[in-house]
Amino acid sequence: MDKLPESGFSRVHRWLRRLVKVEPEEIRALLWSFSYFFALLCSYYIVRPMRDEMGIAGGVENLQWLFTGTFLAMLAAVPLFGWVASRYSRKQFLPLVYFFFIANLLLFFLLFRSGLTHVWVARAFFIWTSVFNLFIVSVFWSFMADIFSDAQAKRLFGFVAAGGTAGALAGPVLTATLAIPLGPTNLLLISAAGLGWAVLCIHRLIAWRDTRDPKPAAATAGSEGSPSPAKERGLGGGAWAGLRLIIRSPYLLGICLLILLYTTLSTFLYFQQAQIVRDSFADPAKRTTIFAAMDFAANALTLIIQVFLTGRIVKALGLGWALALIPLMLGAGFLLLGMAPLLGVLVTVQVVRRAGNYAIMKPSREMLFVVLNQEEKYKAKNVIDTVIYRSGDVVSAWAYTGLQALGFGLSAISFIAVPVAGLWAWICYRLGKTQEARSKPGEAPS
Repeated sequence: MDKLPESGFSRVHRWLRRLVKVEPEEIRALLWSFSYFFALLCSYYIVRPMRDEMGIAGGVENLQWLFTGTFLAMLAAVPLFGWVASRYSRKQFLPLVYFFFIANLLLFFLLFRSGLTHVWVARAFFIWTSVFNLFIVSVFWSFMADIFSDAQAKRLFGFVAAGGTAGALAGPVLTATLAIPLGPTNLLLISAAGLGWAVLCIHRLIAWRDTRDPKPAAATAGSEGSPSPAKERGLGGGAWAGLRLIIRSPYLLGICLLILLYTTLSTFLYFQQAQIVRDSFADPAKRTTIFAAMDFAANALTLIIQVFLTGRIVKALGLGWALALIPLMLGAGFLLLGMAPLLGVLVTVQVVRRAGNYAIMKPSREMLFVVLNQEEKYKAKNVIDTVIYRSGDVVSAWAYTGLQALGFGLSAISFIAVPVAGLWAWICYRLGKTQEARSKPGEAPS
């Protein structure tokens, strides 16, 4: 990938230009980024079906406890990440994150191979997978926001995100194809190999960034005083520096509110999904099949939108409306579920929500971080993507359980979610407008 001849580069450039507005000097970084995200989500989606089935097997009525356990695990992991990021350069601490999760996968491999199938091992795997997912994706997008400028992000992030979607499609296919001949436990080794490839991609992208420096200091709002590539050091600060940065920034607090509203509605829909699927299918194998089918449909639709539409949608609507689009659509989806809480309606709403989130909402949301300085991109963003995200999960999980205890059914909870989606859309719109203002030279509005 790094040694394409000039004629080959021209052909690749002409082909990519049909899909994304990439400049010749950006091709290597774009392809390595695509490959990096592909490997990450392929690794995750190999183990995801196991997590969802373990959640139902442990009892739908106990899901809120698993969400609480995940939140507590996040509280332990975030200061550790902050400590590592403070003392090591990104060239060092980024691979360390993935080597840590590779070690975890190997540990679960040994536990499952030993025949230890205690319910607590299953619950630990559910919690670990939930932490694993958020951490690897958060670190990935922090890195993307660090090496690409705002203008590059608006052009390239949709295509980069498509790499993750392709990986999310490949993961279930590998699981379905290899689970019987290799055994499910051995698939953990393939997942670990994917993380190893991600580490290689990190080194290649850092080399590209250091050599070409496509993001000069003037293009990075608030990054004055950041170390030069040749003398890159740790980010400094304490283990909980990210939390202090958030408290001091209305912009970051707004992103926190966006995440909390997003997780609230996602958790409500997840609980409704578990309840409706449980009531529709008694056989665990059929439940796993419907989950896999939903994954495939959502990821296929996501890939189509990311490759052909994401960049165009952001350009046509602006970042504010691009961010608000999915909350408005989800509000309509909850309205439909309130009127008809059926399996077909749920599947449609869930597939459209996930495709819209991954194809439009997620890349647009990551663009909010491009205008921040390096410490905010790694430390504050990691707190938002993990602790704030999972705190929203656990609070909304207990809120959903409380609403059920008060006698609210599926329809009533769906109707309650509609105005929450409207508030989420408004917050998204305001943050998008603020980011666009911040990206202009000399402007940094509150």
